[in-house]
Amino acid sequence: MTLPMEWTSILAIYALFWVVSAFVLLPFGVQTHEEAGIEKVAGQADSAPANFRPRLIAKRATVLAAVLCTVYVLNYSYGWITPEDLIFWGPGAR
Repeated sequence: MTLPMEWTSILAIYALFWVVSAFVLLPFGVQTHEEAGIEKVAGQADSAPANFRPRLIAKRATVLAAVLCTVYVLNYSYGWITPEDLIFWGPGAR
């Protein structure tokens, strides 16, 4: 087991995971006005969401980022997957 990570590093990694998670989760559960059966406003794009819920996306991103950050920090501490394990071809391949 290696030395534990600084709390500021964990916070920065969590923030990165949160932003990526939020962008990954954006398209899930969103419907266009046509899919929802709602009339569009004049000049509105066909792809505009009818039921955009940023709080729900933020909650889901928070949970997903917490899980991913926890796994990342535990892997850092216990060394389950090392950089050498990720070499699949080339001179250092096993």
